[in-house]
Amino acid sequence: MDEIDFPLPDGRVLHAYDSAPGDNERAVVVWHHGTPGLGTPPAPLDAAAEELGIRWISFDRPGYGGSTPAPGRTVGSVAADLTTVLDTLGIRRCAQLGYSGGGTYALGAAALLGDRVTAVATLAAIAPYPDDTAKGLDWYDGMIASGLASLHAAADGREARLANEAVEYDPEFTAADLAMFDGPWGWLGSVAGGPHGPDGPVDDDCSYVQPWHWATITAPTLLVHGTADRIIPWSHARWLAENLPAATLDIRQDLSHITILDQAEPALRWIRKQIG
Repeated sequence: MDEIDFPLPDGRVLHAYDSAPGDNERAVVVWHHGTPGLGTPPAPLDAAAEELGIRWISFDRPGYGGSTPAPGRTVGSVAADLTTVLDTLGIRRCAQLGYSGGGTYALGAAALLGDRVTAVATLAAIAPYPDDTAKGLDWYDGMIASGLASLHAAADGREARLANEAVEYDPEFTAADLAMFDGPWGWLGSVAGGPHGPDGPVDDDCSYVQPWHWATITAPTLLVHGTADRIIPWSHARWLAENLPAATLDIRQDLSHITILDQAEPALRWIRKQIG
């Protein structure tokens, strides 16, 4: 695994990961981490990735890990950062896989990169915030109270969201969610945190309530979501499936925000089938 610091045009650094440097025979899949987290490729998928001939490319979003914070960043600007990584590495085409908030960034990359993206799969992604182009979704409906507080604050601006950091966030994970930490996906605990304090999660939340060009997504898209998810309700996946032309909706009864990761390997296998 190579870890590389990419200088960006505005002077920032993006800390990225490449699981098979220079191996152009492998299919490239970009991993987009959740909120909070680091961009390290998902270790629980190592065996499947090796079997499928996958080369992971990933990065710490600005404000996480080794990546410089970028207050005011958007879903689109993070996709532009990814373009720098791909161009520098000489990668023309790739697929996208994202979990939770990272699912939104996977979709954002598909929107910006167009035909460079061969397929995109998400696990519990957040739909676009309602505006003149994204209509018909009660975006906050069904979210837990602490999530509502964070995202309402983000909608009021970055300073309001920073002030909300004083409020304890209680994700209200289900018992089944918590049990996941005793298995392979306990890996999530190893990629939490970073040196930049609240910058990463705050700027993630602020980006989710800003418009982004979701309607330009044309790549085959798989939207996986659990009906018991109260962090990001499954209505977000349903809305995306109704509004994206090449989307497949995969709703999983009784799975919640972490147990949906049981579907990560099938999602990766779906990607591999799409890209041949």
